[in-house]
Amino acid sequence: MYRGISFEDRMDTVDFDVGERAHITVDTDICRSCTTQACVSACPAKLFVPTGDGGILFNYEQCFECGTCYQICNNAGAISWTYPDGGHGVVFREG
Repeated sequence: MYRGISFEDRMDTVDFDVGERAHITVDTDICRSCTTQACVSACPAKLFVPTGDGGILFNYEQCFECGTCYQICNNAGAISWTYPDGGHGVVFREG
């Protein structure tokens, strides 16, 4: 379906109506004990960034709301995921 379309062109068809409340929160204290940090490589939007002290920096504003991070996280309580408040979140305009 997306053959020949660059990632940047696909992203031009997505809007983010960012709410004030983060729909995903990351407990960096729990993340520091993680040995895999699988969320970093699994997130399709590349929103998880390892920090120098072993924690994770997360930016929810451009999240696709796919739930991959929540599913792949192997440390209970490290990631809390809920749907964005009504009317907010990712909006796919085409395709």
